[in-house]
Amino acid sequence: MKSQLLVLAAVASAVAGFSPSSMKMSMEQTSARRDFIKSAGAAVIASTGAAAFPSVSSAEVTVPAQFTEYEFPNDWGLSYKYEEDAAKVRGHMVTATGLGKGAARMEDYGKNMKKEMVDFVSYYRRFPKVAGKPSFSTLYTSINVLAGHYTSYGFKYPLPEKRRKRLYQEYAEIEKSLKRNR
Repeated sequence: MKSQLLVLAAVASAVAGFSPSSMKMSMEQTSARRDFIKSAGAAVIASTGAAAFPSVSSAEVTVPAQFTEYEFPNDWGLSYKYEEDAAKVRGHMVTATGLGKGAARMEDYGKNMKKEMVDFVSYYRRFPKVAGKPSFSTLYTSINVLAGHYTSYGFKYPLPEKRRKRLYQEYAEIEKSLKRNR
């Protein structure tokens, strides 16, 4: 709404600036008009840029230390209920992201994780109502990051700190979206 008003004000001032009656203004009035147009134009550009390029979570996420001891899950696979499956895949991905070098059954975990991620994406991306949800798009991005790591480095190597930080930020966003049923 604010950006629409700013655009409208900028257009109105630009049109008024070129009207014949405004050509006979004093230097002071012209300068004030130019200053307004500059500031309104900058505001329009700033608000449009912020809307066009949304930022990733601005909240700082603490990255937990990697671990080697964990409980290996037995609930792999999909239930074909989006909210349950998204929460389960996210939970498994959080564990996979936290695994450190030398974790027990790390390779088995990675293989099961990759299969679950592929099954999740290939099933749910076919449904426009699901594919349009913010939780799905963020989860899809996280899945691509983790699957890319597995493809490039294999299942035995832990994720680097920078990648882990990004994933934990995305997991926080996914959790927020799922709580809002989005």
